[in-house]
Amino acid sequence: MVTIRLTRRGGKKEPFYHVVVTDSRKRQGGRTLEQIGLFNPVARGKETRLRLDIPRVEHWLKVGARPSDRVAALVAEYRKQQVAA
Repeated sequence: MVTIRLTRRGGKKEPFYHVVVTDSRKRQGGRTLEQIGLFNPVARGKETRLRLDIPRVEHWLKVGARPSDRVAALVAEYRKQQVAA
């Protein structure tokens, strides 16, 4: 099964995540099919907190990929930001 989930990057106490499409049987930091965004929970100032490629997210959802709970919340948040902007 294909899943859309976060994979952690960054240093100690400075988390940074890539939003990736991967096989659910692979380990978290393993090989991915595609990187479709990024999430920086500790963004300060003008740093980008969340960036997603919505057309690619919709494509993967259409072909059967399942987002993790956190990714589903981030996609909803990003769509809300885009409507407000």
